[in-house]
Amino acid sequence: MVNQTKKGRKSRSAARFGPRYGRKSRKQVADSEEKSKASYDCPSCNRNRVRRTSTAIWSCSKCGYTFAGGSFLPETSLGRSVIRSLKKTLEAA
Repeated sequence: MVNQTKKGRKSRSAARFGPRYGRKSRKQVADSEEKSKASYDCPSCNRNRVRRTSTAIWSCSKCGYTFAGGSFLPETSLGRSVIRSLKKTLEAA
């Protein structure tokens, strides 16, 4: 048997879909799953132990801190900008 190359096999966790749904959609699914299954820094103890418990629920396995965040990331860009604007209004008052 000839050793085959892995040309075109870049679907990662979305390989379960096979050839269905198109390349772009499978790539987006794989990217979002990769981000949601990664570990992030805890806002309380600053250790890299925050994992996704369920949709938008994140918890630290070290200190037990649980908080709500984004669906696939613990902190979203919109949430970050809202917090920044709230801090500015509080400082001005």
